[in-house]
Amino acid sequence: MARLCKPAMIAPEHIITVDETLEFAAGAHAGKPQLPLALRLIRNTGVRKRHIVQPIEKTLRHPGLEERNRIYEAESKRFTPLAIEQALVNAELRARDIDAIIYVSCTGFLMPSLTAWLINKMGFRSDTRQIPIAQLGCAAGGAAINRAHDFCIAHPSSNVLIVSCELCSLCYQPDADDIGSLLSDGLFGDAVAAAVVRGEGGVGIDLERNASYLIPNTEDWISYAVKDTGFHFQLDRRVPGTMEPLAPVLRELAKDHSWDAGKLDFYIIHAGGPRILDDLAKFLEVDRKVFRHSWATLHEYGNIASAVVLEAARRLFEEDTPVPGATGLIAGFGPGITAEMALGTWAADDIPQTFA
Repeated sequence: MARLCKPAMIAPEHIITVDETLEFAAGAHAGKPQLPLALRLIRNTGVRKRHIVQPIEKTLRHPGLEERNRIYEAESKRFTPLAIEQALVNAELRARDIDAIIYVSCTGFLMPSLTAWLINKMGFRSDTRQIPIAQLGCAAGGAAINRAHDFCIAHPSSNVLIVSCELCSLCYQPDADDIGSLLSDGLFGDAVAAAVVRGEGGVGIDLERNASYLIPNTEDWISYAVKDTGFHFQLDRRVPGTMEPLAPVLRELAKDHSWDAGKLDFYIIHAGGPRILDDLAKFLEVDRKVFRHSWATLHEYGNIASAVVLEAARRLFEEDTPVPGATGLIAGFGPGITAEMALGTWAADDIPQTFA
């Protein structure tokens, strides 16, 4: 058994609203022919506000890749312990009960992985397995859940900690004025999330089946150009249309499990943007409201990359706790174009857990 317990999410203290984003974009790229289209796209993202790790004045400057990566290290060490401590409480476990840590991030680079620092600083055992995932982008949240599921199957009774640290604002490129860059400047936010997948016990989603799928010949549709100034986000205009080929894959996954993907009780979907959610609702033939936890995440935090599915799942636990046996779908989408998908059933132990 592998059970996803209630996630925790921490958002940085600095906030930028959509109106401020539009104002900054209009000032920084005044007179450029693509600006009116970019402003329209930003207005249509559905993002009302985002959280960022630095004041906007600092975010809008580029101090160089070395300094940005220093900030990434400092801020990841500030926020990840807070999210982890809450996730452990939610799972009714201690640090020493964790057998593996899956750390996902696509917005900074550390070697050794932050997992080594976490093990040394937070009381995890020295034999804790380290599984960093750096290059799956927004799909990595779903991938982390799936790899935790796989680990628990391979190592029964194990507990796996998932940590997602996405500081997207540190990838802002002031001089980039292509449509993809301008859109991403108004879409992505910063957040750190964590969750535990328990091998036994707990309350949450029993992970029953998972799968991965890559749309052929789309590897350049979402990508980073790595330059002296760091990571430059590149987005193909065809990306929003990817739900049409992916919806049948989700349907087939559910069908193989004797479920109907259009008739499940809950959905935890990566909120890549409004078109992604609207199209998936259309092709799965479900009401767009079934993605309400993903919509709320998008509205309040923007696209927080791999942390989206964990934050949307947290909202499911807090706002809309399913009845035992309720069936659901988790799906993350990202570079590749890659889909990481899981099916699960809501479950709780009959015997109360002890935690002291």
